[in-house]
Amino acid sequence: MPPKPSHGARLIGAAVDSFLSMLAAERGAAANTLAAYRRDLEAAEEVLGDLVTVDRESLARLGKAWSGLAPSSLARKSSCLRQFFGFLVDERWRVDDPSAALPRAVTRRPLPRILTHAEVDSLFVQAETEADGNRPEAIRMLALLELLYGSGLRATELVSLPLSAVPRDAPFLTVTGKGGQARMVPVSQRAVQALNRWLALRPDDGKYLFPSRGKHLSRIRLFQMLKELAIRAGLAPEKVSPHVLRHAFATHLLEGGADLRVLQTLLGHADIATTQIYTHVDSARLVALVNERHPLARKAHAD
Repeated sequence: MPPKPSHGARLIGAAVDSFLSMLAAERGAAANTLAAYRRDLEAAEEVLGDLVTVDRESLARLGKAWSGLAPSSLARKSSCLRQFFGFLVDERWRVDDPSAALPRAVTRRPLPRILTHAEVDSLFVQAETEADGNRPEAIRMLALLELLYGSGLRATELVSLPLSAVPRDAPFLTVTGKGGQARMVPVSQRAVQALNRWLALRPDDGKYLFPSRGKHLSRIRLFQMLKELAIRAGLAPEKVSPHVLRHAFATHLLEGGADLRVLQTLLGHADIATTQIYTHVDSARLVALVNERHPLARKAHAD
C-alpha cells in the first residue's frame, strides 16, 4: 500500500512521480514522453485539484476546459489520464476508476506530407554540388541528408548517433529509437561514402557523430539546415523537414515493392498499424497492383 502523506499536494506529486517511474521502468517510455505526460497531469491538476480523489462529475469538467484543443491533443491528454487512473487503481491509491467521464476524440491519422522523386533529386543535387568544395559544413549536410532519406532515421535518432554506431565492416547502423529500443538500420553505399568524407573532416569533439559545442547537433538546427538547403535547391522550405524525408524514404520504398513488415522494422515502429498509413499514401500503386495481378483481372484481359 503506497504511503499517504497528509498534505494533498504531496500526495498528488507522489502519485504522479510513481506513475512516471512505472512508465520508465516497465514500458521504457522515452524522456520526451515522460515530460509530456507530466505536463498533461499537472495541467489537469490545475483545473481539477487532487487527481487522487477527483470524482467522475468533476472529471467531466475537463470536456469544457479542453474544448478548444485539436482532436489529436485531446486524445493524447485523455489517454494519459486513463493510464494514470488505471495505475492509481492497480496500486490502490484509489478504489474506483473515474476515467469513463473523460472526453473522447475520434481522430484520423493525417496522411504525411511527402516529396516527389524529382524534389528529392533536387535536394541531393544541391547538397552534392556544395559538398564538392569539401567544406566541413557541406559534407556534414550531405551525410545528414543521406541518412535521413537513405535510412529513414528520426531526427532525434540521427543527431544523437554516437561514433560507435558508424558501420565498420557491415553496412548497418545501430540506432536507439523510441523507448530505448535498439535496431539495425541498413546504410547505402552512398551514405557510407558521405560518412567517410565527414569522418575525415569531423572535429575531434566528444562521442557524437555530429558534435556541436561539446554535445550533439540539435533537432532544431537540423530542421533549420534542411530548410536552408531546400531554399538553395529551389524548393518551398515549408515542404522539407526531417520527418518529411523519413516519410519519403518509406513511401518510395513501398513504391519499389518493399514489404510492409520490412518497412515496419526499418522505421522502428512498435505497431504495424503505424506503418500501415503508408498504404494510403501509396494507394495508386496498390490499385494498379490489384488490377494487374489479381486472377480476375488477368481473366478480364484474356476475355
